[in-house]
Amino acid sequence: MRPGEAVEDRRWARDLRDTFRCAGALLGLLLLVDHFSGHFTLWRGALWLTLAVLLFAVLYPARVRAGEGWLSARGLLRERRVRTDRLVSVRCLDGVSQRLLLRDELGGRVEIDPEVLVNNPDLWHRISEDSRKSITSGSLTCGATALRRIAERVERETAETVFKVSGLE
Repeated sequence: MRPGEAVEDRRWARDLRDTFRCAGALLGLLLLVDHFSGHFTLWRGALWLTLAVLLFAVLYPARVRAGEGWLSARGLLRERRVRTDRLVSVRCLDGVSQRLLLRDELGGRVEIDPEVLVNNPDLWHRISEDSRKSITSGSLTCGATALRRIAERVERETAETVFKVSGLE
């Protein structure tokens, strides 16, 4: 990774393909069941298509990118951006799926899946480097613990991958 160069989630394209497959599989199964039950109509087909599109919208993965001093997450409808060198808080949100919420001094807010950072060490390195600037400047008042936990996860996963590739597991 060169300074100033933007990095992005390398698994995004695969996740998008998986989203298409899930929505397509649901649509195919619903149409197949309707066809063999003899209850298929144009209206039911439109309903099944609507359900598949809704599933696609729910599963659509955010495209996470980071450059020097910024992080963005582009969803289906809009892009959110945060200044990583001017962070004020980083929080882990628990729920059905764990989320990482980053806020900056300018009011920017980005919510991403921490797994994206674990799976993309270059992306994590960029955010980690810039968040250190926020810590040293004193703007990051809440979130050093969350960042440390993610750093530990990234290091653990990277070490496990190195051991697997080298045959030392």
